[in-house]
Amino acid sequence: MKYDQFTKNMPWMMPMVNPEHIQQLQTEFTENFRQLMLQASQGSLPPVKDRRFSSEAWQQNPQFSALAHLYLLSASTMNKWVEQLEIPDASRERLRFSITQWLDAFAPSNFFALNPDALKAFQESKGESLQKGMANLMHDLKKGRITQTDETVFEVGRNLAITEGSVVFENPYFQLIQYKPQTPTVHETPLLMVPPCINKYYILDLQPENSMVAYTVAQGHTVFLVSWRNPLPEDKDDIQNATWEDYIENGVLKAISVVSDISGKEKINALGFCVGGTMLACALAVARKRGQDPVAALSLLTTFLDFEHTGIMDVFVDEAHASLREQQLGQGGLLTAAELGTTFSFLRPNELVWNYVVNNYLKGQSPAAFDLLYWNADGTNLPGPFFTWYFRNTYLENNLKKPNYLSISGTPVDLGLLDMPVYIYASKDDHIVPWDSAYASTHILQGPKRFVLGASGHIAGVINPPAKNKRHYWVSSAETEQVFPVSSQWFDNTRQVQGSWWPDWSEWLASHAGKKVRAKKTAGNGTYPELEPAPGKYVKVKAV
Repeated sequence: MKYDQFTKNMPWMMPMVNPEHIQQLQTEFTENFRQLMLQASQGSLPPVKDRRFSSEAWQQNPQFSALAHLYLLSASTMNKWVEQLEIPDASRERLRFSITQWLDAFAPSNFFALNPDALKAFQESKGESLQKGMANLMHDLKKGRITQTDETVFEVGRNLAITEGSVVFENPYFQLIQYKPQTPTVHETPLLMVPPCINKYYILDLQPENSMVAYTVAQGHTVFLVSWRNPLPEDKDDIQNATWEDYIENGVLKAISVVSDISGKEKINALGFCVGGTMLACALAVARKRGQDPVAALSLLTTFLDFEHTGIMDVFVDEAHASLREQQLGQGGLLTAAELGTTFSFLRPNELVWNYVVNNYLKGQSPAAFDLLYWNADGTNLPGPFFTWYFRNTYLENNLKKPNYLSISGTPVDLGLLDMPVYIYASKDDHIVPWDSAYASTHILQGPKRFVLGASGHIAGVINPPAKNKRHYWVSSAETEQVFPVSSQWFDNTRQVQGSWWPDWSEWLASHAGKKVRAKKTAGNGTYPELEPAPGKYVKVKAV
């Protein structure tokens, strides 16, 4: 039997790469290598744009410059080879991710003897840079993670999360913070913010100049915020067994009830960020099915409701992984902050891993103080049953968007019941929640919608205060928002606006927040008195 007949009858035995494509790649690599060596011998290698190799030390030394060019040529060839493979797209994505991890790890810049910047620092400091680098490495090995910022500069409650307010409610899942009004009058409809429980809430309240909480309070809103508990292995109250249902019933829905009671408003406004937005939408769908309508206007920031396309996160999603996690954590235990942090860092390894390996260890530098990176390192643990339910029913099976497929405490979940006005924000370069997936929420939610696309990524795009006038955003160019079948069609009908998207959202929120009334001088009420000053104790608990 001829080979082509054999493979036709047994398609799984077919070659993974077309031989002609292999030959083409070999020929292309050989020619590019020849040209590279010729340019190196003539001293005419062009500057390398990749920032790992763009310094003078790399450019001025012919050997190191040639090494950088050869590495980039080899990496490009490897990536082209992955693209030529005749395999399913899901397998290609996993292979591409794995190849990228190895290529980034083995970049010559990550090795002391192959990094001219590190060698120069060693020579100029007479060896002190490497000595400091080894001290940095030993410190991080004891800590169990790479230091990305000067953590001695920041402290929650001292210079982070310092917007004035009070904790007015507490249960085993969260503390509720009510912020003190900063204006004589406020909109009569309060705003509840629901951040992700995967991270701590103060990404929304970093420092005064970049605090979304402080900005919203200054715009005349009474702001409440959920501060999720950080479960620890030694906790004895069964928090390690908490489920998605627990977080919806005793977390989001309870927070909405308390805010309504304190404010005296039957309907409040609500904002959800990332996983917090997914939880908020789920909770509101449950409330609607129960005949309740507690939220007047909804804001969703970088939020999945439709998990059909999850971007780079797809490489972790399959039945084997879900089943393993359910076996490990489904009946209790904690998914640790360390594991979550490592996973997210290696989604962008050059920026969040190898950059610090080079600077901290090879060059002996100390990282600069950066509040966002301090927050990024201040992670939280997650109850295992909560995580495994979330992983299977969203990332793996995309069940949340299926009407009445899932139930919370016996109540079917139908996101299509949500018909309140909604403001949906996405970030164009978001690798956690791809913006076209955030746009897919416009096909699920039934009320009036405003979709806004900001520049930058998952966090930097959201935390973009107006005073700095940085970046830009896109909004619909039509007077009336139109829902397009695909996100690219929406983008083709937009206009770009310079600066922060916050004022656009603030104007939208004000239009749904009612008239202005005199601001209350005290937080809470008789049923829910002030318990302690913000930021409260939950946010200060460190993961171990």
